Amino acid sequence: MAYGSIKQQNRNIPAHIILAGWSVVVIFPLWVMVINSFKDRLSIYQSPFGLPAKWNTANYGEVLGNGDFLVYFRNSFVVVVLSLVILLTVVSLASYALAHWRGKVSRSLYFFCIAGMMLPIKIGSIKIIELIRALGLLNTIWSLIPIYVAMGVPVGIFILTEFIRQVPYELTEAGIIDGAGRLGVFIRIIAPLLRPALATVAIYNLVPFWNDLWFPLIFITDDRAKTVLLGVTRLFGQYQTDWSKVLAVLTLSALPVIALYLLMSKQFIQGLTAGAVKG
Repeated sequence: MAYGSIKQQNRNIPAHIILAGWSVVVIFPLWVMVINSFKDRLSIYQSPFGLPAKWNTANYGEVLGNGDFLVYFRNSFVVVVLSLVILLTVVSLASYALAHWRGKVSRSLYFFCIAGMMLPIKIGSIKIIELIRALGLLNTIWSLIPIYVAMGVPVGIFILTEFIRQVPYELTEAGIIDGAGRLGVFIRIIAPLLRPALATVAIYNLVPFWNDLWFPLIFITDDRAKTVLLGVTRLFGQYQTDWSKVLAVLTLSALPVIALYLLMSKQFIQGLTAGAVKG
């Protein structure tokens, strides 16, 4: 018994080594970003990887004291939250329909939706700009929301549809027998079961939404409508860049993503595993 346990542990050693190495690769850039955000500009060049000789919080004070950057954080927060709420509502209802609608048409629609996972939305930037201009949304934060929702639909439908298909259909039949309609079954029975999968979709899309620079760059020129990463570009000069402030802003912008993942990591892993069983 003990021999078998030791043998199993020895088999896991390579996996642990790989995971530990990958953890170092992921954490090291975050470490460099955080520690350098507490240094002055000269200290960053002198010792980019070491701890600061003197912890300097002035960078954060200047960033938070600058009203423009608070506006940028607010804009990013509003855009990301609204985009995620709309996205989760749309993909959950669409996935519920596709999961229970069996036939060639439903399969065609399903594969058409998930085909977007293979085609980057940026290839249609010119037509998208024309569409946003026609809607009168240029230079506003509202121009980003429909784009982000469209970006998240393919992976959202892929994860949620497969998740809903694993829910026993007897639960749906029981709800219908009790007099609930399709929408009632979804709200009362299916939606509570979707929490892990919804957490997966939310976290999976939160990172590209929050870190997107491409669409704010081509849609927005008004300072009052800029997002965080677009606002950071103000700190890049032609001849010199204030890296201490840049890293302070990036550290602050990373906090919401890290905090949400830590709060929902368990549901994220459960939902991702459940959604990847079939494909």
